[in-house]
Amino acid sequence: MNNRAQIRMLADGRRLHLHDGPMDLIVEAFGAPCEIQSAYRAASERFLNVLDELCGELSFLRQPCCEEAEWPHGAVARRMLAAVMPYASQHFITPMAAVAGAVAEEILAAMVSAAELSRIYVNDGGDIALHLTADENFVVGMVERPDRRSLAGTTTLTSTDPVRGIATSGWRGRSFSLGIADAVTVLADRAAAADAAATIIANAVDLPRHPAIIRVPACELAPDSDLGRRLVTQAVGKLTSAEVDRALASGMRTAELLLRLDLIRSVALNLQGETRVVGAMVEPRRIASVHERGLVHA
Repeated sequence: MNNRAQIRMLADGRRLHLHDGPMDLIVEAFGAPCEIQSAYRAASERFLNVLDELCGELSFLRQPCCEEAEWPHGAVARRMLAAVMPYASQHFITPMAAVAGAVAEEILAAMVSAAELSRIYVNDGGDIALHLTADENFVVGMVERPDRRSLAGTTTLTSTDPVRGIATSGWRGRSFSLGIADAVTVLADRAAAADAAATIIANAVDLPRHPAIIRVPACELAPDSDLGRRLVTQAVGKLTSAEVDRALASGMRTAELLLRLDLIRSVALNLQGETRVVGAMVEPRRIASVHERGLVHA
C-alpha cells in the first residue's frame, strides 16, 4: 500500500489536492455534490498507484524515444510514449517530456468514468487536462513567468473547441529546458500532447552560444536526469530587442510546423516581456490579477 501519498481537500472545500513525490495535482470538479464525491474518490484511488507504476518502467521512460520502441505496460507510460512519438525522428525527446500531462489525463479519465460532471480540470503543476460537457467553458490564463505567477493572456475554451489539454514549458519552470523561453504555453487536444509540444517549442526558443546565457549539464543538477549531459539553461541575461525577436522567431517556426501537422491548436511564447502567438485561440492581453474568479492557470 502507498503510504507516501497525501490526499486532502483544500481550505476552500471545493478542490482536491493530490501529492506524491514529484507529482502535485490540484483537481476541481463541477456538478452535483454526490457526483463530485464519487469523482474525487475515484481520483484518489487511481492516484495511489500512479507513481509506483511509473517507477516500475522508469529506466525505459528516461531513454530517448525512437520509432521502433517497444510499448510500455502502464497506462500512464503509454500515454507518455504516444505523446512524444511524433517527434522521435527529428528531436531528442524522452517519454518523460509528457509525464505531467499524461498523469493529469489519467486522473481525469478515472473521474469521468466514475461520475457525471459538467466540468473538471486536473492541474499537474501547470499541465492541465480538461473535461467539458455541452454549453460549458473554462477561461484559461497563460503564464508569462512561472516564477512570478504573472499572466500574458487568456483564452476561453468551450465544449465545442477541440482543446482538452494545456501545458507550459520554459527555463523558469519546474523542469529543465534546452531553450531560453520564460514560458511557452500550448493548447492541444490532450494534455500529454500539449506537454510534449511545449517542451519541443520551448527548446527551440534559443540563441545558441550567446554569452549572456548560462547553461549547465543536466546531470550535474540532477544525476538521474533523462537529459544526461545535455546543457540546460540556468540563467538568461538581458537581451536586446533584436535578440528577443530572433529567439522568439525560432520558436515560432517550430510552433507553426506543429500547427500545420495538427499536433497543437495554439501556443503563446514569452521571453523577457515579449509575447508571440501562433494559432487563433489565444488572446494576448494583459491581466491585472492572477486571482480572477474561475480562471484556470497553465
